[in-house]
Amino acid sequence: MSEPKGKARRLVEVVPGVHHWSVSDDRIGGSRSDAYAVVDDDGAVVLIDPLPIDEAKLRELGDITAILLTAGNHQRSAWRFRKELGAPVWAPEDAHGLEDTPDFTYVAGDTLPAGLMPFHTPGPAIAMYTLWMQRHPRGVAFISDLLVHDDKGTPEFVPSEYQDDPLRTRQSVQRILDHLTVDTVCFAHGAPIVRDGAAALRRALEEDMEAPAAPAP
Repeated sequence: MSEPKGKARRLVEVVPGVHHWSVSDDRIGGSRSDAYAVVDDDGAVVLIDPLPIDEAKLRELGDITAILLTAGNHQRSAWRFRKELGAPVWAPEDAHGLEDTPDFTYVAGDTLPAGLMPFHTPGPAIAMYTLWMQRHPRGVAFISDLLVHDDKGTPEFVPSEYQDDPLRTRQSVQRILDHLTVDTVCFAHGAPIVRDGAAALRRALEEDMEAPAAPAP
């Protein structure tokens, strides 16, 4: 099964309308994994890369209408929640390793539930997406596995041996900076950064000690 064994007991609001929970993930040596719920302007709730949590906590947010995956390796609790909550699952087109069939697939430029926009950011995996939204007055980016973040300090890249293409990961972070307004960064592994998210992404690139060299032309 793709779910971690731990279960979160509480939700924390990151910015208005964006809620967050985390678990100690036994599948990756007890490291932290994080998930999110977005409440749209109509009160509908969209889950992003959901992890185990007391379902009553989610239901307190409102009617759960969709489950979004940023990559195939983030299916986590999606299929169980689809069965229990009746919400359809959206996954990237050509997502690798899915244990069940998504109700919908998406590509860059599509409009997803809650107004989220998928931005193709390959590197850790080919079919990996950053989900971006404008949550006034902030641009919020859910950046999947591009970077990890502990409770403080500069976000870091996952070691190269765990990525499909480490150079493309760095290029994807730069493309986010070039094309998206990012104030709040939400990580799949680590504490969200609420303010000055773009500056944190720039620091991650500047302080990167493992950046692979570009191939010779």
